[in-house]
Amino acid sequence: MFISLLYNLAKIIIRLIIRINGGLEVKSKENVPLTGGVIIAANHISYLDPPIVGAVLPRRATFMARKGLFEMPILGWAIKQCAIPVDRQKTRPSTIKEAIRRLKAGEAVVLFPEGRRSETGELLEGKRGIGMLVSMSNVPVVPAFIIGSDQALPVDAKWLKRAKVTVVFGKPIYYTSIHKEAIPADLLHDDISKTIMNAIREMKNNYASNSR
Repeated sequence: MFISLLYNLAKIIIRLIIRINGGLEVKSKENVPLTGGVIIAANHISYLDPPIVGAVLPRRATFMARKGLFEMPILGWAIKQCAIPVDRQKTRPSTIKEAIRRLKAGEAVVLFPEGRRSETGELLEGKRGIGMLVSMSNVPVVPAFIIGSDQALPVDAKWLKRAKVTVVFGKPIYYTSIHKEAIPADLLHDDISKTIMNAIREMKNNYASNSR
């Protein structure tokens, strides 16, 4: 109960800060299932992305975060309450198993398929890990596109800069719509990852077209 109260309070504070700092807009939040296991897959352009996505989701989120963050004073304790540690050098089987366990238990897991922050704002190639999670958990994936967080906290910036942040949630992608035929696991995982990144890319292109 105490952790849940802290989590909800943090969401309110984060939303308030972003709104005051330049504005916060959330689109198509109804695409996020309110129950059951689901993966939220977003582009990654700023260190603000994880807290922003967590703050605007209509349900509690579990994150996959690099293990070094868990060792930070105070912040590390908070991250342990809502995240799974990930070794960027080598993903351990225990990490995948824990993520799958949580997904099958009905949790919403937020991750960034590119594996790291894009310093240019351009989409990077998706990692195979998300394809593995989808194929082994058989849960839907909601693609998400974040705009403006890289302006609010640019690369190497120490303080927030005034900028509007927008988060768009796409329609869920279901494993059965990707897995059409039997293919080797590594190719399947790559295919799923590409499908998800293509969905995010399409959202980016649509947003750019509508902004003109």
